[in-house]
Amino acid sequence: MDLVLQGRRVLQLEAAEIHDLERRLDQNFSKAVERLKLCADSRGKVVVCGVGKSGCVGEKIAATLTSTGCPSVVLHAVNALHGDLGLFTEGDLLLLLSYSGETDELVALLPAAARLGVDVIAMTGNASSTVAKAASIVLDVQVSREACPLELAPTSSTTLMMALGDALAMVLLEARGVTKDDFARYHPAGSLGRSLLLKVNDVMRGLDQIAVVHQHMPIREVLASMTAHRAGAAVAVDQEGKVDGIFTHGDFARFYQTTPNLGDQLVERFLTRSPIRIGSDRLAAEALRILEKHNIDDIVVVDASERPVGVIDSQDLARWRLV
Repeated sequence: MDLVLQGRRVLQLEAAEIHDLERRLDQNFSKAVERLKLCADSRGKVVVCGVGKSGCVGEKIAATLTSTGCPSVVLHAVNALHGDLGLFTEGDLLLLLSYSGETDELVALLPAAARLGVDVIAMTGNASSTVAKAASIVLDVQVSREACPLELAPTSSTTLMMALGDALAMVLLEARGVTKDDFARYHPAGSLGRSLLLKVNDVMRGLDQIAVVHQHMPIREVLASMTAHRAGAAVAVDQEGKVDGIFTHGDFARFYQTTPNLGDQLVERFLTRSPIRIGSDRLAAEALRILEKHNIDDIVVVDASERPVGVIDSQDLARWRLV
């Protein structure tokens, strides 16, 4: 048996089913997105319920909706009839996942949902099923065949449910105008949140931590200032206090070999003029891109008048786990 060939067969079957679903997507999808939007805008929540593999897919759909600003919870089908219906409040929406549309636990849930006046969206492969008939909106996930060679394990059908759930969540995200900043607020602890929320002034070394020197200062005094501030670079300023250049330990090591009495020389002769600068209100992730693009270790942070307010060192970004 060619195992790679068999693996490709599974992927081809599922990809073909997704392609077929894409072609037959209709106005019911639009209605579902609009109903989800109404639910989210009215501060309601989406209650997702499925059994077995459909239940696992439902957990992922609920998590995706919640992470993009549409509150969603998973309802255990059995516990629903033993007190968990109390989680429903006005404006909530029930999303039921059942390929057959005849799952006993979900069918048993339908009368209670009707008594509570909860709108139902059904994701099913059987548009004539009990679940579909009880729903106000039906999303068809019928497949021509499962990818399972035994035609038993839910494979193509659960893939369609997952993909359609993603489509609902992503189109809803666009319809509600969710921005990157919004998304970051929902993910503050991860690298995504850090890259989207942290600004340069959150991670830079302030004026009290950097060596700011005058361009006419002797290098020995510049080195003393760098040592006192435990800084790898000194920012040189002109008569107006604006950034004139930068001098690093690397510069000192390089010129020490070729310049007699280097410590007595004025730093202005050895500055890197017009160093790369960034504003304090820019994203820290942008500073990281600049460091990587130019292969440098330090970026001078300036205010609107080109006066230094800090320095970003590549080690600082590592400490903030941005690299």
